[in-house]
Amino acid sequence: MSKKRKNANREEEFEFEPIPKHLVVAHIKKQEKRLIIVLENSQLETVKVGNNFELLNCDDHANILRKSERDPGSCRPDITHQSLLMLMDSPLNRAGLLQVYIHTEKNVLIEINPQTRIPRTFKRFSGLMGVKKITMSFSSKKVQNCRDLVPKEEVPIVLIVGAMAHGKIEVDYSEDVISISNYPLSAALTCAKLCSAFEESWNIV
Repeated sequence: MSKKRKNANREEEFEFEPIPKHLVVAHIKKQEKRLIIVLENSQLETVKVGNNFELLNCDDHANILRKSERDPGSCRPDITHQSLLMLMDSPLNRAGLLQVYIHTEKNVLIEINPQTRIPRTFKRFSGLMGVKKITMSFSSKKVQNCRDLVPKEEVPIVLIVGAMAHGKIEVDYSEDVISISNYPLSAALTCAKLCSAFEESWNIV
């Protein structure tokens, strides 16, 4: 068993060392034995509070749930958090024989990398899951420079790019729709422009 980190009492630290990469990749490539767990109907829904997006939960957003007449029991992301902690900490996962998927109530499928370090506290887990999600679409009247999408704070951001030849992206988990050019762009060029902007802003050479 791996040793605990020296600063395990700090919230930002994680209790276990990551799984060796050779144990994770081998069985997936060869389709060898492994247990696949699907956390179905996970209640991972974001809500805008002020200028920030947070993971909707019955403890921190009781007023919002009351106004919308929603059952507090329908907003329990802590169940997913507790399950992920148990699964990622398990000897089975550390042996590279576990694969976990999350299927949310909003019909979003999330594959969890076996090497993912799940935050030990629910507060930090909420911050990880409650990231801003923006759809890239030429049809949007809102045009922004790619560099303006880079968060000023050190937080994650999700950008949704359509990987199809024709049509409009229609997803129910995005909070905004913008265009990054006055001209239609291919998916590959969109990805290239986004990566270049983030690399420049984050000083990645």
